[in-house]
Amino acid sequence: MAQILDPIPSDSNRPVLCCYVNATSKIQIARITNVPDWYFERVVFPGQRLMFEALPKAMLEIHTGMMASAILSDTIPCDRLAIDQDMPDLGSDPTTVNPDSANGKPVVTAS
Repeated sequence: MAQILDPIPSDSNRPVLCCYVNATSKIQIARITNVPDWYFERVVFPGQRLMFEALPKAMLEIHTGMMASAILSDTIPCDRLAIDQDMPDLGSDPTTVNPDSANGKPVVTAS
């Protein structure tokens, strides 16, 4: 998966494919700030699945939108969001996506 706008620095080790799901009813901003010479920031709408490449050491910050502001609501190591590109099932990942029986929306759970 190529990230055309701002590729991962070429002197870095092998990137991993990651998946994050916004299981809230609010718009979120996903941001990685701890990788030098690299900028990553994406808007994630409620129920949206965000797939991206990152370094295993990267930390994904989740900022949840409030009225005219956003608060840092979570920080997740990207190695916990990594998915196996050879297997189509996300069940092998330590972070899996399961349906929430109450409202039918996906929920990210960590094992």
